[in-house]
Amino acid sequence: MDGTLLTQAGELPEGFAAMRATLRERGIAFVPASGRQHATLALMFPEDDSFVADNGSLVAHEGRVIGTSLVARDAVRHVIELARAYTASDLGVVVCGVSTAYIERTDPAFVAEVDKYYASLEVVEDLTLVADDVLKVAIFDFDDAEPMAATMLRDVAQTHQVVVSSKHWVDVMHPEANKGVGVKALQAALGVGPAQTVAFGDYLNDLELLDAAGLSFAMANAHPEVHARARYVAPRNVDDGVLRVLAHLLG
Repeated sequence: MDGTLLTQAGELPEGFAAMRATLRERGIAFVPASGRQHATLALMFPEDDSFVADNGSLVAHEGRVIGTSLVARDAVRHVIELARAYTASDLGVVVCGVSTAYIERTDPAFVAEVDKYYASLEVVEDLTLVADDVLKVAIFDFDDAEPMAATMLRDVAQTHQVVVSSKHWVDVMHPEANKGVGVKALQAALGVGPAQTVAFGDYLNDLELLDAAGLSFAMANAHPEVHARARYVAPRNVDDGVLRVLAHLLG
């Protein structure tokens, strides 16, 4: 959402509350789809109860979790060990469980980045010993995440979903997990299809989300691959692009 709905300061735009009320009055479901955890989305959008969280690894509808995609424990351990051994850049790891998220690194610079996305967080001594069911392993790269994903996680990508969700974050998930799968689950629950779905995206974790929508918009500030995948272009997030497009569609 950072490059899509939110402002440069990471906040909801000024006109969001009014637009949210209009959508509700017209019976239109608003569903945040994000790499953020469920707990974070619930805090950000207290009036909503349907979410595609953790980049599609958890789907909630009407306040109830209706689907999860889990990463096997041996794969979780393997990714953690790869990140610990990687020396080309400075990495921090978040194990994203169903109950909460977990970190073992506690320096202020890393924690400040994690706090933006994980409202429910626990510090542990050893991430490989986390007993929670794992939705994804998120890796923060203080440099550029794409080269790290292409090298360190090259083999992992053969068996798991490896998605670069921003300039600094990479998620390792179940091979069938993505935002598009999450949206399709909610479409089924709501009794709608792609023709009744509008989606906005800005980064590589949004590609399948855009595929699931009849009206798909790349933000003007989006990654080139997102522009190639979407049908239309919305103004930049800093120009309230999502709200402007919705206002136009609603007439």
